[in-house]
Amino acid sequence: MKTALIQSPLYWENPKQNRDYFEEKINTISDDIDLIVLPEMFTSGFTMSPENVAETMKGETVTWAKSLAKAKKTAITGSLVIEENSNFYNRMVFVFPSGEIQFYDKKHLFTLAGEDKVYTSGTQKIIVDYLGWKICLQVCYDLRFPVFSRNFEDYDLLIYVASWPKIRINAWDTLLKARAIENMSYAIGVNRIGEDNNGYQYTGHSQVVDFLGNCIVEPVESESILFAELNKKEMLQSRQKLGFLNDRDAFEIKK
Repeated sequence: MKTALIQSPLYWENPKQNRDYFEEKINTISDDIDLIVLPEMFTSGFTMSPENVAETMKGETVTWAKSLAKAKKTAITGSLVIEENSNFYNRMVFVFPSGEIQFYDKKHLFTLAGEDKVYTSGTQKIIVDYLGWKICLQVCYDLRFPVFSRNFEDYDLLIYVASWPKIRINAWDTLLKARAIENMSYAIGVNRIGEDNNGYQYTGHSQVVDFLGNCIVEPVESESILFAELNKKEMLQSRQKLGFLNDRDAFEIKK
């Protein structure tokens, strides 16, 4: 599977400017790419004022993403602020080339920033089936909680979209490798760059890690589109040879 990661600055609480920016970037990507990954809250930056930018699943951004995915014949994923049933969600949408959508609501809300005070936590782990790949959708702070992402479903790819600040970027680098190694899965992490309106600095470090913890796309700190081709056959051969997932613990997460 051929993937493209868009590492970018974000216009603060300005969905139209962000959509225009990403559309321009996406249109430079060749038509043979299967999956394009955008950062967390790609229409607004990591805002704690969801009422300023919230949309519905029939709103402009979701409609835009469906149209673009169809036109480019690729899947597009990233998170944005969605309002539903009087609640706000940090929702990661996965838009198929057909326009079909699956989504994941961020479970682990970032209490240090007060995300839990204004957003509603998701309750379900979501695995998407796409082109023969099983893909686990995750958002930013979820990266710190390995029990939730434990690979009981034999998924093939973890995707983390993020607004992970410079001050803690070492944790991002380390935990992405850890999640890939312990789950014997590819891991894609897409983080933003630049400075937000709260004065937080972001240095990106978007990257792709293979099932043994090797970086096949090294982290960079500049505005970039990064490309990686993932090989499922090699991953499955490694799983069969090493057998680590056969020894995983059995447990249930109580809600």
